Amino acid sequence: MKAAIVGIAEHGLEGAGTRSELQLQAEAGAIALEDAGLVAADVDAIFTASNDMSWIPSVLVAEYLGIAAKYSDSTNIGGSSFEAHIGHATAAIAAGLCEIALITYGSNQRSRRSRALGASGPVRLTQQFEAPYGLPLPIGAYALAARRHMHLYGTTQEQLAQVAVSTREWAALNPSAKMQDPLSIEDVLASPMIVDPLHLLDCCLVTDGAGAVVVTKEGVARNLRREPVWVLGHGTAHTHATISNMTHLTQPSARDSGARAFGMAGLRPDEMDVVELYDSFTITPILTLEMLGFCLPGEGGPFIVDRGTGPTGTFPMNTNGGGLSFGHPGMFGIFLLIEAVRQLRGDAGRRQVTGARHAVAHGVGGALSSSATVILGRG
Repeated sequence: MKAAIVGIAEHGLEGAGTRSELQLQAEAGAIALEDAGLVAADVDAIFTASNDMSWIPSVLVAEYLGIAAKYSDSTNIGGSSFEAHIGHATAAIAAGLCEIALITYGSNQRSRRSRALGASGPVRLTQQFEAPYGLPLPIGAYALAARRHMHLYGTTQEQLAQVAVSTREWAALNPSAKMQDPLSIEDVLASPMIVDPLHLLDCCLVTDGAGAVVVTKEGVARNLRREPVWVLGHGTAHTHATISNMTHLTQPSARDSGARAFGMAGLRPDEMDVVELYDSFTITPILTLEMLGFCLPGEGGPFIVDRGTGPTGTFPMNTNGGGLSFGHPGMFGIFLLIEAVRQLRGDAGRRQVTGARHAVAHGVGGALSSSATVILGRG
């Protein structure tokens, strides 16, 4: 049974103010349902992930919205959770376990002056074997991967910086993006070094924000307000929790999740018109491009420069401005899906990729720990 995304919403990126994480999610969910032409009473499945909102977040969101869910999923594998939720929702719909699924996420981390992610707080379990060495997380893990990639393949800091510059060019076309001022490679390299080799402008933003996505079966999707965006393939993989247990620092599990997603969709990487990749740090999309098969291992840096991933290039990537310039409310994966849907609908305004028919959204979680890939199409 086919499944499609029929409603989307991004919300609260201007700042949460006094609104709670739960309120942001509920508001985003209501907007996404309105976008689809549905109401909360139509929803029979709820999916969400949170680092600190509740130990039963999907139950809490359902209660707040008045949803009587017969299918519930609070899977949390970090920033890739929402791509994984798409796969779970699609499978549940195919199995007849639900018909209309609402996926939500929200964070007020900036307004409450917090960066309360999984690596913060008391050191527990396997983290105890890394903490004594003073590795700052999550950035330290990504810095290790970046330095290893530079050592193995000659990747340069200028190539890393180009990722940030290109996403800023997209952000300049997006009125919702937090950072829109022009950015140069020199600006990135002149920004403070946070963890060698990653500078301040190699790092994602810390913002508030919420997002929501509505997924339903084909029979419902074809009779709603918006043109359906079809879920063609999905895949999830994870290889480790702590970076010291990552076998190859330059080879995250995107290779496995991507192979499953592209295989299910019956499409190749070079058939994607729009590419939305998690960019927690500038090294992250470089590694992902290689593992998804857009280029060979070690070629990610030159690929970014030669193909051009900004608005004037030949490889449209992170077209809303990404976590580096659009916004990053702690877990960014849901915003990759929202932007991919917007591009396939033709609703992206000045940043619209002409004739986009296929898109990939790929989330990354933890210390390069988890990967989830979704292939979407229209028509």
